[in-house]
Amino acid sequence: MKKIINKDELIANGLTLETQEARRLVLDGLEKALIFADPLYFLSNHVSRADNILQIDKWSFDLNRFKKIFLVGAGKACESMAAFIESILKDKLIEGWVNIPKGAKKDFSFKNIKIHESSHPIPDESSLIGALKVIEIAEKAEDEDLIICVLSGGGSALMAAPRNEISLQDKQDVTKKLMLAGADIKELNCVRKHLSAIKGGWLAKKAYPATVISLILSDVVGDELSVIASGPTFPDDSTFKDAVEILMKYNIWDNISQSVKNFLLAGEKGVIEETPKSEDECFKKTYNFIIGSNREVCLKLLNFYKEKGLNTIFLTSQLTGEAKDAGKFYASILREINASNNPIKKPCAVILGGETTVTVKGKGMGGRNQESMAYACIEIDGINGAAIASIGTDGIDGVTDAAGAIIDGFTLQRSKQLNLNLKKILQENDSYNFFKGLNDLIFTGFTGTNVNDIVIIVKI
Repeated sequence: MKKIINKDELIANGLTLETQEARRLVLDGLEKALIFADPLYFLSNHVSRADNILQIDKWSFDLNRFKKIFLVGAGKACESMAAFIESILKDKLIEGWVNIPKGAKKDFSFKNIKIHESSHPIPDESSLIGALKVIEIAEKAEDEDLIICVLSGGGSALMAAPRNEISLQDKQDVTKKLMLAGADIKELNCVRKHLSAIKGGWLAKKAYPATVISLILSDVVGDELSVIASGPTFPDDSTFKDAVEILMKYNIWDNISQSVKNFLLAGEKGVIEETPKSEDECFKKTYNFIIGSNREVCLKLLNFYKEKGLNTIFLTSQLTGEAKDAGKFYASILREINASNNPIKKPCAVILGGETTVTVKGKGMGGRNQESMAYACIEIDGINGAAIASIGTDGIDGVTDAAGAIIDGFTLQRSKQLNLNLKKILQENDSYNFFKGLNDLIFTGFTGTNVNDIVIIVKI
């Protein structure tokens, strides 16, 4: 059972009984969100086997058609996903290799699957080893074989094999600079795909003529298959030119290695082969299925709060932009509800999902969920019986050990009593230490899933 480790303390931090109740309702919903986001929960609702027929939503695959079945994958949720697939395929699965984050290994027992720990969010040598093993399995599969690929958030870093003369260090450097510059996941993955020998459709290309079935847990706003884990089994419509323009947009181009620049420019001129496009033969034998997403979790939360007797609205699963702006947006919703019962009457719960970014300018510690809450608390000061929380469903916000943070109408007041300088904290992107001082960080531990962020606003 997924839990918020410090839930009781977070509830008790409310200064009024009404605020404590609002906090409890928010945290109850977040715990439910983690259950709904569990990969085993998703898979059990989308994938099954009857005799030798593998059923994935409305698609049926006759397992007797295949001589050999392999499993490969990478991502924060992929150990659980691999365990589920092995449990229903049993001895039909002859070999598997799955890359997961270091320190995330669970207690699953595998017969024919190797679980390999790699580095995230910046790839290292273990990520390269993992990627090369996946490529090895893909390339040995033959025409009458099946490769089941499990993918989830984090797959890009956990399965990193640079192309041609690009070094792993070069790729690490580019990835780090893009993240710090505030590039969104689509931009980040466009560049990574064009430096990779496995992403951007290359895994499907290397597996051809085998059949490939990808089961995908989406951590991407809008669920774009080409972006999730950098789309190793999906056609890539982006180009080398796009990658160059992204690096220039964030003023990174002049600060990366000459080998990366030479490679991307050669690709732009057509000297180096582009990533596989939709007309490639390999995609005629490749099937991609999204078996879990942020939107699916948000819709289930809608029903959860309705059963609690709250008026409920689900606004979006596609929230993006700067975390500080998102925080002000959440606060504006709560202020409007408090003032006019618009867009929904009190008592109510408002549900949002997506993934924002932080353009790091200071030297502090934090994450997008904590930063958005720090900005929001300023705008809701004095509102009783209300709470807002935002967490990453993977249990990790930024590079911290917190999943996110919770605020209410008295958070700003409490921070002043504790002599926490919020203005300076925001300048330094130090939201972690702000909420640590308040004891309002949300801790879940690593959850083994990732379907972006969940934001819940409650006003009673």
